[in-house]
Amino acid sequence: MRLQDLATPCLVLDRGILDRNLSSMSARMRRHGVAFRPHLKTAKSAEIARRAISGEAGGITVSTLAEAEYFAACGFRDITLAVGITPAKLERAAAMVTSGTRLTLLTDDPDTAAAIAAHPAPLRALIEIDSGECRGGVAPDGGALRVLGRALGSRLAGVLTHAGHSYAGRTPEDMVRIAEHERSAAVRAAWALRAAWLPCEVVSVGSTPTACHARKLDGVTEVRAGVYMFNDLFQAEIHSCTRSDLALTVLASVIGRRPGTNRIILDAGALALSRDRSTAATSHDAGFGLVWDLAAEPRYGNCRIEAAYQEHGVATGDAPLPFDELRVGTRVRVAPNHACTTAAAYDRYFVVDGGDEIVEEWERKNGW
Repeated sequence: MRLQDLATPCLVLDRGILDRNLSSMSARMRRHGVAFRPHLKTAKSAEIARRAISGEAGGITVSTLAEAEYFAACGFRDITLAVGITPAKLERAAAMVTSGTRLTLLTDDPDTAAAIAAHPAPLRALIEIDSGECRGGVAPDGGALRVLGRALGSRLAGVLTHAGHSYAGRTPEDMVRIAEHERSAAVRAAWALRAAWLPCEVVSVGSTPTACHARKLDGVTEVRAGVYMFNDLFQAEIHSCTRSDLALTVLASVIGRRPGTNRIILDAGALALSRDRSTAATSHDAGFGLVWDLAAEPRYGNCRIEAAYQEHGVATGDAPLPFDELRVGTRVRVAPNHACTTAAAYDRYFVVDGGDEIVEEWERKNGW
């Protein structure tokens, strides 16, 4: 089977580019001398997870209990759930722990910490630290940190932070600065806990931009990153990768042509591509994605999705489009702004290896 044979829209994953991205990040962490715990919130695939942890310590990161349960059923036994948990979800977590999974939870809430500590199952948790994103987490050296540490007691595994504000950076220098702030916040939190005679085994940091640009990781025990596996147009704009490192595209079909207004219509709209417009805040606005040819080459110039309706994507270009090559039924590949949200609607990857032949199909696990 080849790309031309697939129903559209669907996800296409280039195995060669994926493996290159995985190897590059693993090598970078080895140079820093820290453990690497890949984040599977984007990939959501056991096959990709196996490739990602090859040569690593074996632990993975997830964002939902459904992901954790899926990966545990596939044989992964060291999992960090890197989204704050609620007390109502502790029974699901406990079922995994009692069945042999080393599941580490996350919290920044004293009541939840107390519930974790009181649970009869041997649950363990990390304290979430705010290293500048101002989303979740407590200050790295404030009183709330020690309150949480004492509430968890022997269930305290360490600290975790995520520099999501790295996505607001635009230069490599920005990323170096944010990466150091992320590292420093996590390490300061670890020192504060240890100074209070509280355990702090794990000092976990990570985002794709900071993992790519960190100059040093002294005091850190592990790094997490996720979108680096696939990369996307936004990561290319903020210097985490180049466009040649994009492993994931959406296969779509031309369903309409408007030569008078230099537009084509695709069967991939907001549900297939997401509504993410992250590149609009960068130097190269890609609309809702760039339209490439079947070989994932920019054959149509700067052809971009300028409007995304539920099932329709309307594309235009800076120069006249080659309508003789873009007849109704023509297959194209759309490079996404944000691979995480683009992949979310799909249940599988159609895997290629540099060509148009489908060499494998890999399932994805969605849900919460």
